Amino acid sequence: MKDATLQPMRFPWPEPPAHGESIEVAKGVLWIRLPLPMALDHVNIYALDEGDSWSIVDTGIHSRRSVTLWEQVLAGPLQGKPVSRVILTHHHPDHVGMAGWLMARFGAELVTTRTAWLMARMLILDQEERPTEQALRHWRRAGMDPEIYEQRKNDRPYNFADVCAPLPVGYTRLKQDDTLTSAGRTWDVHIGNGHAPEHLTLWSRDDNLVIAGDQIISSISPNIGVYPTEPEADPVADWLEACDRLSCLAREDHLVLSGHKLPFTGLPVRMRQLIENHHGALARLLAHLDTPKVASECFAPLFKRKIDGGIYGLALVEAVAHLNHLHQLGDVTRSLRDDGAWLWERAK
Repeated sequence: MKDATLQPMRFPWPEPPAHGESIEVAKGVLWIRLPLPMALDHVNIYALDEGDSWSIVDTGIHSRRSVTLWEQVLAGPLQGKPVSRVILTHHHPDHVGMAGWLMARFGAELVTTRTAWLMARMLILDQEERPTEQALRHWRRAGMDPEIYEQRKNDRPYNFADVCAPLPVGYTRLKQDDTLTSAGRTWDVHIGNGHAPEHLTLWSRDDNLVIAGDQIISSISPNIGVYPTEPEADPVADWLEACDRLSCLAREDHLVLSGHKLPFTGLPVRMRQLIENHHGALARLLAHLDTPKVASECFAPLFKRKIDGGIYGLALVEAVAHLNHLHQLGDVTRSLRDDGAWLWERAK
């Protein structure tokens, strides 16, 4: 039910900055956008003015194009001042990819959560030429389309090292209830989960800014997936817990600086939407399981668009995440089909 007393979401800047340029969204805070070679074709980064240097929040992937654009950013919007600190919201490659490059270039400090650093460094070092047996079993358990399975089982997997610069040893840890001083502000640290473990968000005590990474995005819900590394994980539970907790902090005047899409105000409305969207998806999925299904047959109740080859893998891991959540709640049962796929069904 809509609450008429809440202010709707608003977007102060209807267009993003051009690649290599910036928009000042608050005193000492620049919004910069870099391209990505995927369906979600951009990532937002933020530069925080420290006076004689900059702190950079997230970095984009490592590629020739990113290096060229970073050189433009350093010489242009950043006025030739060095980068003294890289703040990483979470470990995904579109956020960590250029962190090592900036650290090597400037001797910059890396600041992030412990899990984000461990995951990023581990995955950058873990290079695979073929899918592991664990990955193949995970895909079979999910009922991956046979044609896609046959193609992927012989392909080189996606490696973080392909799009991430090497990440040096050493970082400064942030954890729940810490504070960070940057750009003339004191920021409270609040940790999200679900999309990525120990996802960093920063909430300014001195004005209305929230640096949200991918934990809170204006018009999309971030991918919440289950991977071969932890096939019984329940990231949907982690996501809903974090949304409930962070919604208690939300003010209508907060200006949310997200990892993708546009900055926005109206955070209480957006937090309610993020929670309700997943509860609605879970209810539709449960009804869909009145007859047994494998995970790959559960896209329709979860997604509002056609699932093609480019996003098939993300859709599959998200379907498994929602099925795991219902299973751990006791709302569905599962049995192993002859071909090795889990067959999920609403509990009787």
